[in-house]
Amino acid sequence: MRALRIAALCGLCVSLLSSLPVWARDLPDFADLADRSGMAVVNISTTQSGKQGRSGVPSLEEDDPMFDFFRRFVPRTPGAPRMEPDNRSLGSGFIVSADGYVLTNAHVVDGADEIIVKLTDKREFRARLMGTDARSDVALLKIDAAGLPKVSLGDPAKLRVGDWVMAIGSPFGFENSVTAGIVSAKGRSLPQENFVPFIQTDVAINPGNSGGPLFNMKGEVVGINSQIYSRTGGFMGLSFAIPIDVAMEVQSQLRSSGRVQRGRIGVAIQEVSRELADSFTLGKPVGALVSSVEKGSPADKAGIEQGDIILRFDNRPVTVSGDLPRIVGSTRPGSKVSLQVWRKAALKDLAVVVAELPEEKVRKTAARLSRPDASPNKLGILVVEPTFEQRRDGRFASGGVVVDAVRSASAKASEIQSGDAILALVSKGVRTDIRGVDQFNRLVAGLDVGQTVTLLVLRGDLQTFVPLRTLER
Repeated sequence: MRALRIAALCGLCVSLLSSLPVWARDLPDFADLADRSGMAVVNISTTQSGKQGRSGVPSLEEDDPMFDFFRRFVPRTPGAPRMEPDNRSLGSGFIVSADGYVLTNAHVVDGADEIIVKLTDKREFRARLMGTDARSDVALLKIDAAGLPKVSLGDPAKLRVGDWVMAIGSPFGFENSVTAGIVSAKGRSLPQENFVPFIQTDVAINPGNSGGPLFNMKGEVVGINSQIYSRTGGFMGLSFAIPIDVAMEVQSQLRSSGRVQRGRIGVAIQEVSRELADSFTLGKPVGALVSSVEKGSPADKAGIEQGDIILRFDNRPVTVSGDLPRIVGSTRPGSKVSLQVWRKAALKDLAVVVAELPEEKVRKTAARLSRPDASPNKLGILVVEPTFEQRRDGRFASGGVVVDAVRSASAKASEIQSGDAILALVSKGVRTDIRGVDQFNRLVAGLDVGQTVTLLVLRGDLQTFVPLRTLER
């Protein structure tokens, strides 16, 4: 009888287990994956030579354990020279070829005088820096070794949100640490990062993990762990990896020429919001809105105009504005490609010859514009005529008005600021260039209550389209 009860219980357990969802019955086991893949992950340490200071003791941070010792027991001689200690940093990397090529982050080796690569078998090699690319944060190193274990490469395009992934690196110097999580999002755009569609994960990444690999469950590298979002400097559940296909294209150019070539066409763009799409009579908020065109640039020569919405480039769709810099950047300079724009409520096909993206330049700080008195309009903003000095600098050669003050929550939410110049107004897909205050206020007065319009705004040297909803007066 007892044997029958045990058999019944066992049968019930089997039945319950079989009724569980697949994810509950097949939780991932990272042990074999770590064993197979960990051999190709390396620890990277860098050294920057110290500088001579002006006292007899090293320059230490106040939280350094030796700071109080030197402060209390080592006398300081005024004017005596001081040698600053070497600056050292740690990071991670991984071997991509058996003859010693290693990928890591550019910021891991930035400014380094010496780079040491340490393998899992404790061998250490002094590495040569083959090249870095700051725009993608990828660096290629070479060590003099052969027959090394190397990683297998995967396809980031096949990753799905929710897939399990694993990272191996050296957080805080703890070599070959394994952490795991899931893919949180794909194709993330980050501020000042225009050329990388980041993979977002919740894998624990901390200082020292930078440059290490992100693996899928097949043991293939799908990304390079590069950045975290943190308010404390430590992991907070938001990690970002460079897709490995982007990194390998960069390393290919670094290996062959030591530098990376990227395409450019000479436009400033912005995201197409729902309000902007309605204003330009575009069915849905897609594409990249051209806010300005550089004079004499490939875009200018191709006939691209301010206010165009670029929907396709080189037969590839531009779904969000962040897609365009990546597509253009990956296009070989000198190539002639087709693009499709939305202009005046119709599609238009153009062709452009892509130029090479130059080194980054420092953007000048925009000066504030001076403003006399003004009267309000239906948009909740006060506008005035530009002064003689403002017209003389050439930016108002074709007209425009200056925002004197912002009086409505709607305008403030749209980030209209005092000192902005308004050059054009787009209503129901029709653009009207602004010639003066009276004309602008008449246009605004004729708008419907609650209607969304778009203003072409000049701030400093930058032009941008700003959607704004009219108020009831």
